[in-house]
Amino acid sequence: RAPIATCDVPCPVFVITADDPVGEVSSTDTNCAPPASAAPAGGETLTFTRASSASDGTSIVAVLEHVATTHVGGAVVVAGSDAATVGVWSDDGGPFVVLRQNRGQLLKRARMGGGPEIVAKGRSDWTGWVEMKTELVNETATRNTAQVVRDLNADILSVCECEGRAALLEFSQKLLPSVAGTPYEEAMLIDGNDTRGIDVGLMTKQDYKIGWMRSHVDDRGPSGTRVFSRDCPEFAIWTPGGLTVWVLVNHFKSRGYGVKDASDARRWLQAETVRTIYERLKQEGAAYICVLGDFNDSPDSDTVAPLLRDTDLKDASTHPSFDDGGRPGTFKDGHAGDKIDYILLSPKLYSRMSQGGIWRRGVWGGKNGKLWDVYPEITDASHASSDHAALWCDVEI
Repeated sequence: RAPIATCDVPCPVFVITADDPVGEVSSTDTNCAPPASAAPAGGETLTFTRASSASDGTSIVAVLEHVATTHVGGAVVVAGSDAATVGVWSDDGGPFVVLRQNRGQLLKRARMGGGPEIVAKGRSDWTGWVEMKTELVNETATRNTAQVVRDLNADILSVCECEGRAALLEFSQKLLPSVAGTPYEEAMLIDGNDTRGIDVGLMTKQDYKIGWMRSHVDDRGPSGTRVFSRDCPEFAIWTPGGLTVWVLVNHFKSRGYGVKDASDARRWLQAETVRTIYERLKQEGAAYICVLGDFNDSPDSDTVAPLLRDTDLKDASTHPSFDDGGRPGTFKDGHAGDKIDYILLSPKLYSRMSQGGIWRRGVWGGKNGKLWDVYPEITDASHASSDHAALWCDVEI
């Protein structure tokens, strides 16, 4: 993701801004460098607004060419007469930027040679922007996440804190093969309520088909506010054995932010709402149901009692074959009070469970990372795949 870069090339007739959660970074100077005191830009999209009604369309092309050739990772990638290789002039896509023309038309391209012609007469004639392209991040921590997924080799894999379905697919199709893993056949993620892009999703291997889906992103509580911090999607998985397994993926409100009483109350409401979804599925005839994810609270907490105490769901970690390595916790160092991730199974599904455990090789354990064996690539806490260990279980379906 490329923030706005600093350069010394004159851009006298346009304001170049970058979307940022803190505020808008902008400059009306004779170059496009943001003020030294400005916060770093957090968005990918550069927005161009006219600063002088006297300027003509050729200035727009000059700015587009300048940004396309200069603001890629803060370095000049293409310069001068080679700017055409960026691709924006021949079509709206290119290796570095995309020209988004959502309404109306900014420019027209000649079919038989020649440069682009600006056809928009003013701001009201078109709506659009230039967007930086992204590429796969080759970071140690991300690759270690792929190693965890590779080693678990789950047929049905739930994920938390994923940016979107496109990211999920890219992870599966590009990153998994890079660590000798097998890509997943299907992937699904429904955008949730968290604007930070930390949604919940699901991936399945061949012969495990994602069938019916239902989102609860707009479920409301008594006060009228949305219940789920992200979502609690229902996925019906059609298995090779002819069974339908319902999977409810969750990521409840964090304990680490906000007022404790309010956070606890919202987690309780989320758990209670999931309980009602589970009971409805049973009334509709579903027998094989899995409720799983990051509940952000321990088993003895009142906030998750609607699921752990008020239903017949069975915690996979209570199965006689479950191996937690002597550390029941799933978060950070694995202390008992840090058991906040769960796989809960309906009685019929629990009866088909044969084994399970906690996979910690991607987690940095303790101050020096020596509490358990980790991947050789993890030599620092920043290399960890996550601060949550992965839960797994085998069931015959």
